[in-house]
Amino acid sequence: MMSFQIRLFNLFSMAAVLLLAFIHRGYGQAEYDLLIRNGYLIDGKNGIAEVMDIALVKDRIEVVARKIPGEKAKKIIDATGLIVSPGLIDIHTHVFVGNKPRTFAGGFSSVSPDNFTFRSGVTTVVDAGTSGWRNFDQFKRDVIDQSQTRILAFLNIAGSGMSGSPQQEELGDMDPEKAYQAIADHRDYLVGIKIGHYNGENWLPFTHALKAAEAADVPLFVECHLPQYTLEDQLARMRPGDIITHSFEEIEERMPIVDKAGNLRPFVWEAYERGILFDVGHGGAGFWFSQAVPAVSQGLLPNSFGTDLHRFSMNSGMKNMLNVMSKFLNLGMEVEDVVRRASWNSAQAIKRNDLGHLSPGAVADIALLRLHEGDFGFVDSGGNRIAGTLKLEAEMTIKSGRIVYDLNGLSAIPFEY
Repeated sequence: MMSFQIRLFNLFSMAAVLLLAFIHRGYGQAEYDLLIRNGYLIDGKNGIAEVMDIALVKDRIEVVARKIPGEKAKKIIDATGLIVSPGLIDIHTHVFVGNKPRTFAGGFSSVSPDNFTFRSGVTTVVDAGTSGWRNFDQFKRDVIDQSQTRILAFLNIAGSGMSGSPQQEELGDMDPEKAYQAIADHRDYLVGIKIGHYNGENWLPFTHALKAAEAADVPLFVECHLPQYTLEDQLARMRPGDIITHSFEEIEERMPIVDKAGNLRPFVWEAYERGILFDVGHGGAGFWFSQAVPAVSQGLLPNSFGTDLHRFSMNSGMKNMLNVMSKFLNLGMEVEDVVRRASWNSAQAIKRNDLGHLSPGAVADIALLRLHEGDFGFVDSGGNRIAGTLKLEAEMTIKSGRIVYDLNGLSAIPFEY
């Protein structure tokens, strides 16, 4: 009798050991937290533009393949008919929001990023010089550290950033050494130096900005609101990889890139060929069809679709980043090219190669986009309208593996009634 009990105990013990080993190896457990299936995946870095599945574990991309079994996924999203894109990167925004009236730096003219990013498929924004070396720490504490959106920044060469005149035009506050030190102290957040909004005759602000950018090995972001410097002079001083924004602007204070005969100016094309990066920088006044249509037709395409998001641009012709991208779709660009420039190209421009792609191991920033076909209208900064047949809309946005926007409840539990 005792011998039988011992044998039975041994059998139970062995079964328990096998069960524990089974569990330890992960058998029977979900391997993926989220599986997105059957979407048209566009990944510029990896040269992918086809229907693929993508699986996530925690905040990382685990697997990208044509078919991933769904049995071991905690949640499955059917992305049939949708574009699966890396989270979009908006490299021209103003998000140093605060309570100061009529001011961008810590003011009411900037906007809170989380209010606008995710509903447009944007997971990363770059603030375009709203802060300088004097107030970046405040920007980080009050906005960057409080936001779900990943916020990076170009540091203004003006010490107080976009604080309004006369502070932002104070030459003595444009200190390249202090700007460099700020970048050295905040490499995870500061991705470049910005120059703009200076009305004096001195080239010193531009020279100081370039000096700081060279020392820190980051791009110079040129916002063009520099009426005393000709566009040709600005482009000539810029290095390959530097970025000019408001590229398709047509305003009195700056020579446009296309002449009155509709031809791209030779020095603009030379700069483009030399590796100067052209950002849209749409904003309230920075995008005109009279410039964009002939420029695109002659081969000058934007490297990035910066929106110049701020309080006054989002309800004007700009709308949001997907509206800006849709304008270029209707000017003849392919959807794969538009998505690549809004993600991987933008990441490369700010030297953040960890972003803007869907490689296994990369952070799981993903946008599910729907390309609508129909009759749409698109407006520029001058109140001009073109008709279009294509329009992008965000269905879902995933930031660091977490669903942060779901327009039509693709991830929700069906409610029966």
